[in-house]
Amino acid sequence: MKKIIPAIIAIALIIIILAVAGGSTLFSKFSYSNEHRDLKDYYNLTAENEVAIVLQDEILDIKGRLAEGQVYLSYKDICSLLTDRFYVDENDGLLIYAMADGLRINRIGEKGYYPSASVSFTGAGGDGVPVYEIDGEFTDTTYPVTLEKDGQLYIALEYVKDFADFSYELFTGPNRIQLRTEWGSKKVVTVKKDSAVRYQGGVKSDILREVKDGEELTVLEELEEWDKVKTSDALIGYIEKKHVSGIKDESEQAVTTRIADEYTRIQKNYKINMAWHAIYATSGNDTFDDAVNGTGTMSIIAPTWFSISSNDGTYRSFASASYVNKAHERNMEVWAVLDNFNAGEISTYEVMSYLGKRQILIKNLMSEITDYGIDGINLDFELVPSEAVPHYVEFIRELSIECRRAGIVLSVDNYPPQGGNDYNLKEQGICADYVVIMSYDEHWGSGGVAGSVASIGFVEQAIQMVLSDVSADKIINGIPFYTRVWKSKGGDVTSEALGMGQAKDFIAKYDVSTVWDEETCQNYGEKEMNGTLYQIWLEDEESIGTKLNIMKKYGVAGVAEWQLGMEDKAIWSTIDTFVKN
Repeated sequence: MKKIIPAIIAIALIIIILAVAGGSTLFSKFSYSNEHRDLKDYYNLTAENEVAIVLQDEILDIKGRLAEGQVYLSYKDICSLLTDRFYVDENDGLLIYAMADGLRINRIGEKGYYPSASVSFTGAGGDGVPVYEIDGEFTDTTYPVTLEKDGQLYIALEYVKDFADFSYELFTGPNRIQLRTEWGSKKVVTVKKDSAVRYQGGVKSDILREVKDGEELTVLEELEEWDKVKTSDALIGYIEKKHVSGIKDESEQAVTTRIADEYTRIQKNYKINMAWHAIYATSGNDTFDDAVNGTGTMSIIAPTWFSISSNDGTYRSFASASYVNKAHERNMEVWAVLDNFNAGEISTYEVMSYLGKRQILIKNLMSEITDYGIDGINLDFELVPSEAVPHYVEFIRELSIECRRAGIVLSVDNYPPQGGNDYNLKEQGICADYVVIMSYDEHWGSGGVAGSVASIGFVEQAIQMVLSDVSADKIINGIPFYTRVWKSKGGDVTSEALGMGQAKDFIAKYDVSTVWDEETCQNYGEKEMNGTLYQIWLEDEESIGTKLNIMKKYGVAGVAEWQLGMEDKAIWSTIDTFVKN
């Protein structure tokens, strides 16, 4: 017996040790971690003045900046998240927002702004840059509207609230904001026992924050034993279902801080029939009568009068009062064209990237528009380099303000939006009265490939693409009064542009047989002569009629023709039918 007792004791001790060890393991497995997550790491903050951004219910990778008690986001992030209407004039150091009735301007890095600025010129400037002053009432702010840090421009969110509908709330320890741009309904639960929101679903996950009995949390996702939630101070994590109760739906109140900004427009109460009149010298105005005779319902003529001629924003003008008077006598409006075609003499970027140059161009142009009684401006800027596009779009905004004030129509010409040549059609659809699609040059002279100038598929696709950004009642679709004769020999492909009458003469002279091509909806002809293959896709009554039917299908505002003098006069009856119906 004496020998058995020690053995029993040893066994008991072993059992106790195993039980303790097992209990410790079980306790360790099922007990709650008290470790707290480092919130700077959680938000991936690396500097004291960085601000994390929670947009709706998602923590973004981008960061804001805290300075002088204000939250700033980079210009790039403002454009992508809130509004892309801000424009940075780097040459003049300005942040500009073009509203419907004026410019809001801040000098970068300074407090305050001009709520409705105007520009007065004080000199020409030795480098060709106009010397100007910003005039108007000045509104002070307690904070810099803009900051430049680490090569980036930042804008105060408090300032941006005037131009976009959003809300934000700043929390510290560490710095983060809850940013909202969308509102609907959300699911809310109430904490029924002091607990914790954890980084992940599980008792061993780090604590993000303790929550108190009665605190409300937004439910982002319901799981089996845990709910993914967001706290009122923008922490997103998990809480056990057993610690919350009373799930309910709550409606969110939309925030509307944006200043009312009504873009009124001039809209004609008739189907537009506009034709461009190519004028290359003042003597070209004398061709008005011949150009418009027999044009039927043509209601608008667009003479190519104005062309930017130097990098200081000046332009050459062929404007004529008698021409305008003649047009008005025929109940036609004159929408004078401004172009950038002097590529060898000017840089579109150099002209458009300065506030002073844009404004002096606008002021001089509007003065001439008023003096001659011109009814509208038609912008025809082509081959605008990508780096100049934002500046050109800002020019459209600024010009639209003055046109709106003067009651002058603003229309803007555009390539079909293919291959990245879009001059911000969405913005044009807001600012301009009409957006013109130049639905031709599908195959062009130096393209090296023979084909139609404007097949029906090309035209329809162009209209469809523009309709994604611009309403149909603002779209004018351009059609060609010309075609091309293509010549292919030994791998070389060249072409010659012919007006409608010239094309008919070519067909007759060389006895070229034509057949209707269903794919392009054009009469097609070809003939080999002396080892050269000649091909032609005709623009005639049939092809133009098909294009007009497509335009009728989409309910666009009207038609524009390039150019007067290249048409067969018989085509006007086809166009008249479209306009009248």
